[in-house]
Amino acid sequence: MLGLGNPILTDDGVGIYVVRALAGQLDQPDVEVAEASLGGLRLLDMAVGYDRLILVDAIQDGGWPGQIYRLGPNDLRPSLHAASSHDLSLPAALELGRRLGLTLPDDEAITIVAVEVEDVMTFGEVCTPQVQAAIPQALQMVLEVLSDRFPNEGSAGQEE
Repeated sequence: MLGLGNPILTDDGVGIYVVRALAGQLDQPDVEVAEASLGGLRLLDMAVGYDRLILVDAIQDGGWPGQIYRLGPNDLRPSLHAASSHDLSLPAALELGRRLGLTLPDDEAITIVAVEVEDVMTFGEVCTPQVQAAIPQALQMVLEVLSDRFPNEGSAGQEE
């Protein structure tokens, strides 16, 4: 499981805060928990060799702050800006990694728990109130994903 974000940019750190909260509750020795402030091609290094991957991250998709989504990699909209390698979309990075022979989880074995955020530009180490209030719900969704045998089967899309 990988919490993504930048914990000094207000809501952008929500993925990291969720996995930190989970690490204290997790009683599954076969589950690894990590944090990262990267994406695209650099994210591949952290996914190599795993059968399953749960990403927890912030999203801005037009919902209300604190709304939680359960998605697969192909549910993400393509990035409109690709000026550098870190802007490569997750599906594109996975496809490239597989073409290069990296052992990566199948798309069906990758789940993204995304929290709709409000502010990812202001320096701060605390999420906005609505996003902060959503952390326990996101944590619960991650626990549900961990208990699923097939994490995306029939569940891709928005969760409320």
